[in-house]
Order: sequence, then C-alpha cells, then structure tokens
Amino acid sequence: MDLVLCHTTADFDTLGAAVGLARLQPGARVVLTGGCHPTVQRFVALHRDEYPLIERRAVNPNQIRSLTLVDAQLPHRFGPAAEWIDLALARHIPITIYDHHPATEKAVPAQTTVIETVGSASTLVVEAMQRQGILPTVAEATVMALGVHVDTGSLLFETATVRDADALAWLMAQGASVPVIAEFVEPGLTPNLQDLLTAAMERMVVVNIQGNTLASVLLAVDRYIPGLSGVAERLISLADVDALLFGAHYPGKELGPNSETPLRKLLLIGRAQGRVSLKPKQNPDQGQSIGPSPISLNRKTPTPNPPTRRGEETSPSDEVSSPSDAANTPAEFSLNQGLSQKPGQGVDWGSLFKPIGGGGHPTAASANLTTDAPEQVMVTVLDQARLQFPKPPTARDLMSSPVRTIRPETTIGEAQRILLRYGHSGLSVVDATDALVGVISRRDLDIALHHGFSHAPVKGYMATNLKTITPETSLSDIEELMVTYDIGRLPVLQDKALVGIVTRTDLLRHLHQVQRLAGSPRPILGQPQLPPVPPLTEVLAQRLKPSLWEILTQIATAAQARGWHLYLVGGAVRDLLIQRDDSQGIAGMSLPDLDLVVDGFYQTAQVGAGMVLAEHIKAQFPEVDIQVHGRFQTASLVWRRELDHPLAGLMIDIATARTEFYPYPAANPEVEASSIQQDLYRRDFTINAMALRLTNPGQGQLLDYFGGLIDLHNRQVRVLHPNSFIEDPTRIYRAVRFAVRLGFSLDSQTEGYIHHAIDSGVYAQMQRQVKRVPALQVRLRNELKYILEAHYWPGALELLDRLRALRCIHGDLAMTPTLWHQLRRVSRWLDRFDWAERCSPWQIRLEVLLATLPPGQRHDIAAALQLNETSIQRLTRLDALETQWLMMILPPLRPSQRYTAFASIDLATLLLVSARHPRTLGPVIWRYLTQERPVVPLVNGDRLKSLGYKPGCQFSPMLADLLAAQLDGEIATLAEAHQFLADRYPLPSPPTPEGRRTG
Repeated sequence: MDLVLCHTTADFDTLGAAVGLARLQPGARVVLTGGCHPTVQRFVALHRDEYPLIERRAVNPNQIRSLTLVDAQLPHRFGPAAEWIDLALARHIPITIYDHHPATEKAVPAQTTVIETVGSASTLVVEAMQRQGILPTVAEATVMALGVHVDTGSLLFETATVRDADALAWLMAQGASVPVIAEFVEPGLTPNLQDLLTAAMERMVVVNIQGNTLASVLLAVDRYIPGLSGVAERLISLADVDALLFGAHYPGKELGPNSETPLRKLLLIGRAQGRVSLKPKQNPDQGQSIGPSPISLNRKTPTPNPPTRRGEETSPSDEVSSPSDAANTPAEFSLNQGLSQKPGQGVDWGSLFKPIGGGGHPTAASANLTTDAPEQVMVTVLDQARLQFPKPPTARDLMSSPVRTIRPETTIGEAQRILLRYGHSGLSVVDATDALVGVISRRDLDIALHHGFSHAPVKGYMATNLKTITPETSLSDIEELMVTYDIGRLPVLQDKALVGIVTRTDLLRHLHQVQRLAGSPRPILGQPQLPPVPPLTEVLAQRLKPSLWEILTQIATAAQARGWHLYLVGGAVRDLLIQRDDSQGIAGMSLPDLDLVVDGFYQTAQVGAGMVLAEHIKAQFPEVDIQVHGRFQTASLVWRRELDHPLAGLMIDIATARTEFYPYPAANPEVEASSIQQDLYRRDFTINAMALRLTNPGQGQLLDYFGGLIDLHNRQVRVLHPNSFIEDPTRIYRAVRFAVRLGFSLDSQTEGYIHHAIDSGVYAQMQRQVKRVPALQVRLRNELKYILEAHYWPGALELLDRLRALRCIHGDLAMTPTLWHQLRRVSRWLDRFDWAERCSPWQIRLEVLLATLPPGQRHDIAAALQLNETSIQRLTRLDALETQWLMMILPPLRPSQRYTAFASIDLATLLLVSARHPRTLGPVIWRYLTQERPVVPLVNGDRLKSLGYKPGCQFSPMLADLLAAQLDGEIATLAEAHQFLADRYPLPSPPTPEGRRTG
C-alpha cells in the first residue's frame, strides 16, 4: 500500500498536493492523519468520492510499501500516523517528502525530498505532473488550485512566486472550477463566528509601540469552536493594526494541580502585517532565539500544528500527552532558543509560539495549550511580542547631509546651474548666519526662467512658509507631512541649525530598503521579486581572513566612537553578494584591496576622516604604511608585499563620503564632501553602487539605492547616469571589463548610452585636447591594462569592437582579422616561451593594437596613454626597423647572420615584429629565438686564457668568430673549437734559447 499523508488539521494545500501525488503514483491512497480545517472538512464532505481518500483506521501498517509526506517534514505534524513513519524507518520503507517550507535538521530522514521555496506545496506537485505529461481531472485540478490560492493568498502573499502563478494558470487550463474555488477560498463566517467577531471588536485593546499598533483580545467561550482563524483574519483587517494576538479559552477535561477546577484549553492565534512583519529566514521549527525572558506555564504538551497563512488553527484532536507531563507539573518553556532574529527586527509569531507547543509562519501562527492561567499566558506572550517591534526610523536615518545651500541673493540662473551640477531637485536658502529662510524647487526655477528672470534673486521666488522637522521626527510623521502638505523636501533642524534634508526620494528609498529586508519589497514592474538580504556582516566575517576582519572591526569601532558611519563599498560588496550563496564556500577569501567610506551620519565627517582612522590603525599595527591622497586626505593602509604578515600585499582605502561634478565632458571631476547617498550616486554602475554598513545602528545593512541587487540577479551591467560615458569614456571600458569578467551582459539602455556617447564626437574632441585632460588618458591606459592582462581579453576586445569603443583610443582603430591573428600569435608566443616575466603581456598586446595605426600617429597616441619611454620609442621606430629587416632577409641568412642581426634587439620588439609579419620575418625570428638564441658558446674568455691567450681587445672578435662558426655548424665539439683557434688565431712560437758564448 502506497500512502500519501496530509499533516494534521489539513488545509487545502496539503490536501491538494496529496491528491496530485496520488495521481503521480497510481494506486496510492491519501490519508487525513488528524482532522481538517473546518472549511476543508466541509469541502471533503461534499467531494470525498472524487479523491482516493482512505480512513486512518483502515490502514494495515504491515502492508505499507511507501510513504509520501506532504507540506510538512517533522514526524509530530502527522499526529498518530507518526507511528507509521517510525515503522517505515525501521523497515527501510521508502519515504518521500514534498514541502515548500525551508528544510530543517529535525526533518524525517527521507530517501527523496522535493523541498523548494515556493508559495504552495501544490505548485511542486503541478510541476512534477507537467514534467511527466500527466493531466489532472477537473476535481483534481480544482482542489490543487484551492491549495495554491489559499497558501499564496490568491498570489498576494509575499511568499508567492512566478512558479505559483504558472501552476495556477495551468490548473485553470485543465478545467479547475472557478465557482468552487470562489466558494471555499473566502468562506463567510457562521452566525456564531459573527457574534464572536462582534464581541472581539468590543473587547479588543490596541496599544501603540514606537509608532506601530498591537491589538489583543482574549475571549472566554464554552467549547471549542472551529474557524476562529477566520475571526482573527477579519479582526486584523477591520481594526487596521500592524499585529494581533487573538485568544480564546474554554473548559478542558483535566484538573489543575492541587485543585478540583478543570484546566482551560487556550487557543492563541497571531497575525502580523505591514512593516512589523518579518519574513522567515529559516524554518521556525529549527528554533531561533528572540527574547530575554522565559514563559512558565502549566499545560499538557500538544502536538504543534503550525498553520499556513489564512484560515487555519490547531484543533483539539491534535493533542497528545507527553510522558514527562503526566503529573501535570509546571514546566519552563524558554523563548531563548536559538532564533537568529534579534529583538526589534520584526514580529515573528511562529517563533514566539514555538516554546509553548505552537508554530507557523512569522505573520500567521497558532498555539493550542492547556493552562490554569490563560490571562497570564496572554500577558507573557504580549510582552515578548512588544520586544520584537522594530524601532521606527527617524529623520536621522533618512536624511541627506550636508545640505547644499544658497544665499537669498543668488540669481535664478546661478541656482539652476547649481541644481544641474549636483542633480538636486531643490535648494535650501540660508541667510548670512546660516539660518534657514526658504526653499526653492526646480519647478519654481523653471517658471522664473520661462519668464526671463534668470538675473533675479531667488528670494523673490523661494517658499518661506516652511515645514521643518528634527533628527528625531518619526517616519510616520514625515510621511504625513509630505502627503498632507504636498511637500517634496523637509529641512531637518537641530538647535535651529540646518543639519540635513529629507526628500521624497530619501523616503521612498528607505521604505523600499526596509520592505526588502522584511521580505516584502514594493514591486518593481519588469523586475524579479528577490528574497530578502540577511545582515551581511556575519557573512563577511565568515568569508574574510580573521586578521582582515579584525582590522575592519577596529576601524569600524573607531569610526563609531567618533559618531561616524563606516561603509564597505564598491567591488568587495558586489563580489560578496555574488559569492554569498556559493555552495563550496569561500572562507578565508582574500581581497587585494578594500574601499571604505566614512559618513558623518548627521554630523559632517571631517575632511581628514580617513587619515584619523588610518592613524588609529597605525598605532595598533606599526608595520602598516599610510599613504595620503588629495585635499580630502583619503588614506590608504598598505601592508607591503615583502612583509611576513598574513595581510602582506593588502591595501585598504578610507575616504570621506563625497560627491563629484564634471565641469565639461572628459574632464577631471571636481570633488566635494557629501553623504553616503551622494557618494554612491557618483559611482559608475549599479552593481558597484552598493554599500555595507559596518557600524551601529544598522550594522550589516545593505544600502542599495539603485537596484544593484536586481542587476546582479539579472546578471547585467547597468550604468547609473545617462551622461556617464560622455563625462568619462573610460567607463565604457570598465563596463566591458565587468561584463566579460563576471559573465554578465550590458543592459540595452546602457548600450544605447554608449552608442550615443561615441556618436556625439566627444572622444574626437578629447583626443584633440589631450593635454587638457592627461589624467583621463592615464585612466584609459589603466583600464586597457586591466583588460589586456586578464585571461578574458579576447572577449573584452570583441565587445569593445562591437560597441565601436576602440575609437576612444584612435578614430580609426578597429578589430580586423589580421589584427586578431597578430594578437593571438603574440599571445601564443608569450605562453609558449613563458616570457611574461621579461615582457608585460598587456603592454605587448597594446603595442600590437597601436602598431596598426599610421606610423606618424603612433608616438602621440602612446605618449598620451603615458606608456614608458621604451615602448614609445619601439612604436616610433617600428616602421623603419621592419623595412630594414625585410631588406636584410632577401638573400638567405646564415644562422650567424640572424644572430648578429637580432642579438642586440629586445625581446618585446622581436615579438611585436614577428606577430606583424608572420610569413616573412616571423619564421626568421622564430628560428633565432628557438635555435640560435639558446646556443651556449663552446669557448668563453676563461677557456681562452687557459689555452695561453693573453686577455685583450682581441678576445671579442675571437669569441664572435667561434660562436659564428658554432652557429653555422662548422664546429660542434671543444676539440674542433681548439683546432679552429689554432688555425685562425695561432699562438706565437716560443723563442729559441740562445747558445752560450765561449772564449
């Protein structure tokens, strides 16, 4: 017998998925292991004969061949049928699990698991049916569609996915009955439940907790009443509160300790919505610590039956007694059981109820217990819920600072230029004492300019009846002011000083950030719904080397002590997000450099903030070097490569948050102090414009104002600003480099901006004014270096050529088949001979590119790119050298002649020429490099001296002749070399001894 088990208090999702699985396993029977939700019970009573249901008591355990568990993983969720699970494990009977809740360590050890994060378990079964080409009957499609509807809130719950929508559409196409679905998805309340709803509304207590509302009500009823979850659903909707704790108690059967009074059965139902709700990061069954104090109760131990969203609660039929509870003695149930959620992060009813035998989702959960003090239980749970309410954000969390201000005497035309320069939509106006006197918007300026008043002062057009706020003004008050008075910007004053400004954009960004962290971001049309990003500091701590994490922690502590925020920005955040789900892990991840940004929070960070923090680290680590750059005193902490230190070779840049403005296209940017928002806004691409906060409050928060996370998910590179490529053409090369290196694509709009920038002619103008922007050429050279030294250089050049971006180097530069052949040839030679240590591969490849330009223009382009003098001279004399060598090889050359011609030429020149002339000079140079150059002379100077030759200028021609003869094959051994010397350079004969004189 093959059985498909629904969990106790069956809902439509477990029933629908079970029916589908029974269709996938011909002959399988569905078992309702322990009661149904009242609505499901009514449905089953009407439609039982349409499905392969079997009573639990009709099952012979000895005949079980397989078990499939649906919509749950823990044994106790299947009530009395848990005995069958134990039996199956003991007898090695196959067990399969289909569930859409996160996996848990306590799950039944199954041979097959289908556990995926979708809104409904029925969706997983639908997908299995589609893969196998199995079509459901109308009755089967209807109950499965009910499962998807109810568990996804008709696709309105934040857990709903595209897969659920596809599954529902497919079921509708198979004939799922819409009238039946409509009847059971939103059942009306019975008269009895309507009376309870009225009573609950009258007795409900609502409290305000830091701007959020928590409602509670406890009703005494005379018996168990099915359908109370429907009352709770309507109650939270009618009261329009953020969270609700609904309780109902009725007489039980057991007597209390030391009492003849029966204990009370208490049903608790929790609901949450809005900003206080917390999306689950893991299965609540895994235990997560959330609060500081335990709950102490007298109760029987029930089997927890977590509900799924709407219309479910635990029924009395699910209770079983625990042997340890037989004496009905008081038991301690702690709420400190490992929940990773921290107080103040959001209400999680499922985890709150778990220690008292309940469970469920963070936004919908229930618990059923036995106690002699239901009122005290209610108070205790409410106290724990209060601790979870998030602290409301204030203006200090939202505002931009410092504020760009102008004087009342500033002209309309000048104010417009300032708006254009900084991309603001309005400006604050202050008097000579820096007191705020007005605000002027872009709309006001546009009207004044339209009427020709560019010369007029702004004081005649600015708004003076101002609404202001303080750093402590709450988010709800800010929203109310903006909506009530249609205000686009609210100045933030502290002791009458202007310390910041909150704009509509700041508000919307913050709301989206908070909602995404809670798991329910506002939808963005055309974009995927992404899961929430957990706090990343823990991920960062696990992935970085311990020594590097220690440094970051010390810098963050020093910044926080000074009232500053510290952020990790740029590529490190991007790579961390890309790799955080790496199944193989990247523990001990080493980064060549890190970029940190200091933001003054709501007090402007001093210009030298980076230097201050760098000096703090220097005091702890004397071996580190400090480099200071520019008037902002951006500091770099450098651990030299030669150090015997785990961080050797690392550089950490610490900069003050700043903004920049390009006074004209391709110019060097002008930089000013600003906030972290503006600092991120000045960056190039969305995937590089994210920041990770390393200080409190909000440690671990990801700042993503521009959709970088979505672009990472879509694997695309998207530019932040339409004029970005006109302001700095090197960004085209950066875009290509990131796209090819990461395996991403350029989004279509970014490609359009690139084409527009190239067609505008700004780069041709830049090349004519190269002396005006030398730093731009240096940046371009550096980007070329990054690309041409990487393994992905062919793909990058191909994309640059397709974008026509090589004309940023020279208007006529383009990739041709000949040029591709030259680049690949020189690269093969570099790899073949391992000459990379003596030649810079990127520089040789760049010279191959530049060598395709007209000879008279190579020098200027190479000089503009600030290549080294050797490279410039090589490109300058390349044409003449190639002509000379081509003439030289017309008659066949002996090996010694090749050696003489090339021995004094540097390796880079030989590689460049050989790549450019593969059929003529290439083979000649190849033979020189592979045959003549490696030859070791048979005779050297020391050998000549040992043979009796006196050192002198004659040694040089003698050795040259010997090597030439050796290269040409005239001599091959040392004896032949000696004979060669004797023939060509004979030693003088020794003098004849003079005879003696005789007298």
